[in-house]
Amino acid sequence: MVNRVVTVVLLALLALIHSQLWLVHGSMDYVGELQQQIQDQNAANAVEKAENDRLESEVNDLKDGLATVEEKARSELGMVKSNEIFIQISKH
Repeated sequence: MVNRVVTVVLLALLALIHSQLWLVHGSMDYVGELQQQIQDQNAANAVEKAENDRLESEVNDLKDGLATVEEKARSELGMVKSNEIFIQISKH
C-alpha cells in the first residue's frame, strides 16, 4: 500500500515538473522564442553598428580636413569656389 502511494506521488510530481517544462513561462518553446528574439536583435544591432561606424568615419573626416567639407559643399550644395565656373552636362 505504501509503495503504491509513493509511486503515485512520484508520478504526480514527475507529471507536474514535466508539464512545467513544456507549458509555463520557462518552457522550451518560450526559450526558443527568446533565442529567436536575441538573434533578431543581434542582426538589427549589427546593421545599426555599421551605420554608426560609417557616421563616425564621416565625422572624423570632417574634423580632420577641409577636403571632405569641400567635397560635401560641392556635391550636396552645388557650391563653387570664387573664380570657378560651374558647368553641368546632362545626358538624355
